[in-house]
Amino acid sequence: MKTTSVGLAALVTALMAGPAMAWDLDGTKQIELVRSDGSAVHLGQVVFTPADGRVAFQFKRDDKAFQDYFLSMKEFKCITGEQEVFCHVPYPYPNPKSVTRDDLAWLEHAFLFLHKSPTEFGARLWNGVIYKMSITDDGIVGRPQAVDLNAISSPPTDPAPPYGPGERSDIEPSSREFGQLRIR
Repeated sequence: MKTTSVGLAALVTALMAGPAMAWDLDGTKQIELVRSDGSAVHLGQVVFTPADGRVAFQFKRDDKAFQDYFLSMKEFKCITGEQEVFCHVPYPYPNPKSVTRDDLAWLEHAFLFLHKSPTEFGARLWNGVIYKMSITDDGIVGRPQAVDLNAISSPPTDPAPPYGPGERSDIEPSSREFGQLRIR
């Protein structure tokens, strides 16, 4: 009888505790690019602030991770990797800078990149990368998708995020030096 009472008490305690909380879109989180070997480059912080049914976000870049590159008459903040140069391309037009748990599109657009080999000259805007993000128990994980950054070379007429599912192509994560983006 004593074993049954202990088991029943454990069950009642577990039920009263309620469901486990999923990762929360609130507060200051760290963001990093992850290499295929598991090592990571810290990009900075993302600050999430819930407001009016959505969650505003702000990226605070850690400049120590980046080098300045002057490519095609424009300055880029880039990470010089072992196999490629990976340059952050901030989305250049006004946008709400907010998300919901079910819609991370504007956060994805805040982390556009272009890649090129260290020996190539100039920016290769058709070599764009966006990370398709999803919320997990440990944070947000992004997997790389190819995009043509030339599509944002002029202001959009539609206020929706320009890189929807039809403008993206899946990339094998191991084909890029930075095969994952992580926020936690």
